Amino acid sequence: MKPDPFVSETTGCLCLAARRASRAITREFDQALRALALRATQFTLLSALHLAGAKSIGDLAELLSADRTTLTRNLAVAEHHGWVTLRADRDDARSRIAAITPKGSRTLEAALPIWRKTQRRLLDEIGDEAAASLRRLAGGPCVTPTRTGHAPLKPLSKTRAAIRHQDEHPREHPKEIPR
Repeated sequence: MKPDPFVSETTGCLCLAARRASRAITREFDQALRALALRATQFTLLSALHLAGAKSIGDLAELLSADRTTLTRNLAVAEHHGWVTLRADRDDARSRIAAITPKGSRTLEAALPIWRKTQRRLLDEIGDEAAASLRRLAGGPCVTPTRTGHAPLKPLSKTRAAIRHQDEHPREHPKEIPR
C-alpha cells in the first residue's frame, strides 16, 4: 500500500497521545510507590475505598471507570497483601463487596507523602492548565462530586460532563475501511 500523505495528520491522534501520557504518568507513580510494594492502580483503589467506603465490585468499577476484569485482578492482589477484604453482598450473594482493611489504611497513609511528592512534581511539569484539562476529560475528581474549597470543574461541553464510555452510546456501525 502506497502511503497516503493525508494520513500524516494521525500523528497528532488524541487517543494515542492520551494513552502514551497515561502510561508515562502511571510509570512515574509506580516507580515512586515501588518501595511500599504498591502500584499506582492499587493506590487509587485504596484511596477510593477509603473515601467512598465499602463498595460492590460493580459500583467500584463504575466509580473508577475501570474494566471489571482488571479491577477484579487488582482487588485480588490487594486482598493477597491484606489491604482489602472481599465478602459476599448480604443482599445479593452473586455480588462481592470490597472494603479497605486497617493494613490497607496504614499502607495508604504511608504512601500519601510519596504520592504527594510525585503529584507535585508531575503538576509542575505539565502545568495547571493541562492538569485541569485532564481532570475535565476524566469528568472531574474521583469519588467526590466536587473538590473541597474549589469551584466544580467545567464540563467539556454543555451537553455532557465527560467523555462517556463506548457502552453508554447507541451502537454505531463504523464505516468500512477501504482496502
